[in-house]
Amino acid sequence: MVTNKRKKVTKYRGHTSHGCGHHKKRRGAGSRGGRGRAGSGKRAGHKKYGIVLGSRGFTPRRTHNLHQKLSHIINVGYFTDQRLAQWVESGKAVKEGHFYTIDLTKLGYSKLLGTGTVSVKLKLHVAHYSPSAEEKVKAAGGNIAAPEKSSAGAAA
Repeated sequence: MVTNKRKKVTKYRGHTSHGCGHHKKRRGAGSRGGRGRAGSGKRAGHKKYGIVLGSRGFTPRRTHNLHQKLSHIINVGYFTDQRLAQWVESGKAVKEGHFYTIDLTKLGYSKLLGTGTVSVKLKLHVAHYSPSAEEKVKAAGGNIAAPEKSSAGAAA
């Protein structure tokens, strides 16, 4: 059997405050000075938390340095046929027969990693490279040349 339940608001009919104290307390956000971080905070040190610490905010040094280090790294899988053709047009790479010669140190890269696959023959000049990157480039028929050391694998 379904019972007809009376709405809660009907019990408050005839009562000014609807059971919530004085009627001035529930007018809106104006009684509490606004919603969120509203207001200038110019009264006796109120809302000092609203002061913003610069336009970019706070970033720890370690995350900034990590991003800076990662921006100098390139993977072997980055070198696709289409990208290499664009690099040859822009002058970043030189095509000599079947080989593509790229000086990564001049382009701002300091390390070559072995993520991805290589299908073209590459002659790369880079300061540091991982052993897996060297294996993949040599398996495709290319080679990697470092300025000082021939295998600067883990030192980066």
